[in-house]
Amino acid sequence: MDLDALRAQIAELEEQAARPDLWDDQEKAQKVTSQLAHKQGELRRVADLRQRLDDLTVLYELAEAENDESSLVEADAEREKLRSDISSLEVRTLLSGEYDERDALVTVRAEAGGVDAADFAEMLMRMYARWAERHGYQVDVYDTSYAEEAGIKSATFRVHAPYAYGTLSVEQGTHRLVRISPFDNQGRRQTSFAGVEVVPVVEQTDHIDIDEKDLRIDVYRSSGPGGQGVNTTDSAVRITHLPTGIVVSCQNERSQLQNKATAMAVLQAKLLDRKRQEEQEWRDSLKDAGSSWGNQMRSYVLHPYQMVKDLRTEYEVGNPSAVLDGDIDQFIEAGIRWRRQHAQAN
Repeated sequence: MDLDALRAQIAELEEQAARPDLWDDQEKAQKVTSQLAHKQGELRRVADLRQRLDDLTVLYELAEAENDESSLVEADAEREKLRSDISSLEVRTLLSGEYDERDALVTVRAEAGGVDAADFAEMLMRMYARWAERHGYQVDVYDTSYAEEAGIKSATFRVHAPYAYGTLSVEQGTHRLVRISPFDNQGRRQTSFAGVEVVPVVEQTDHIDIDEKDLRIDVYRSSGPGGQGVNTTDSAVRITHLPTGIVVSCQNERSQLQNKATAMAVLQAKLLDRKRQEEQEWRDSLKDAGSSWGNQMRSYVLHPYQMVKDLRTEYEVGNPSAVLDGDIDQFIEAGIRWRRQHAQAN
């Protein structure tokens, strides 16, 4: 890590944060204060790791000098924890893509598998919400389309965190669940699928022009599970981008105007991601390279054995309950390392 450059960035952000007119533009102000807090946290994190490393040396010296077995066990445990924390910091340095620093817009959709797929999609949504909660990240749910019997057809939510897009982008693809279906009266094993899409949040500097003539805007009444209405006005908004067929919707705000603004932001993010993918495909075609990795990326097996396995990195664990409760950092880190290695190989 370039600590001198990090200190210079902190000094520049502190100068911006001290300006009396900072909050004249609330969006910019929030971005400046968020970046400042993040970069100050990064610097403290490095300083803390270095201090712990120095302390660890002393701890081993004391354990050996006093021939204290319990102190040696304590030092070994701290060494393993320190190794893990340094590894996590190293992974962060691998996030150097154009949009990696941004917030993430995540969409989870039920795919093949009927009601089990809808239930699985809701399980994945909860998994990411619990992961964000573990890290203290804010999550805003923009839209949820509930399935008729159980689960969800789709959901779109924003994760507010530094490097949220770079971190979660490795989660994109098709997730596969194998289990005894709780919806099958005969207790048969069922395989179901859910898709995860991750795009970066659009910022003012992005140039995404949308012609109003290319949009179809529908308004409708917000609904909850089972189709139950949650308000009495047609405040929910659905926007269809006719040239691409992309459909986005938002129903979490109280007013139709707010929902339209949020839906437009989601549409811009998806169009930006499509543009980025097209540019990447063009670059790949010049290199005669195939797609970066297969679409199916992780399997969650609950029966006849317990396992979650990433099909790209081969990383696996035997505790699906913990993974579905948000313990996915090791999968994310393995995915980020794998992506970097794959990019270098091509």
